[in-house]
Amino acid sequence: MRVEKGVMVALGYGKYFRSDAIVGLEPIEDEEGRGPGQRTRVYVEGLGEPVVASRSQSTILRDMVETPREVTRAGEQYRLLVDILETVRDINPVLRQIIRQQANWDLDRLERQILSTVSEGE
Repeated sequence: MRVEKGVMVALGYGKYFRSDAIVGLEPIEDEEGRGPGQRTRVYVEGLGEPVVASRSQSTILRDMVETPREVTRAGEQYRLLVDILETVRDINPVLRQIIRQQANWDLDRLERQILSTVSEGE
């Protein structure tokens, strides 16, 4: 199990901390009839006192070690664009012209669009 670096972890009550800054989790035992595992003391690097979270320690720990789905999906989409760009770059000018005339698909424009998108993501 490895902590994902730099991922923001929600603690509830509008509190968020970076996953790699969280150094300890301590469940708060049955308090006010809420039941076990409902709240957690979260020890954060640089803070003298723990932060009280409204989430269970298992939920916080899961968020610390898993890459958010949005990040994973964005990475997959970025790699797909790079693959398409590399493929389009290999198409020779004569074939590009035929594709433009026969399919009305401008590979030069597509290449420029992908390049601008990929360069923004870097």
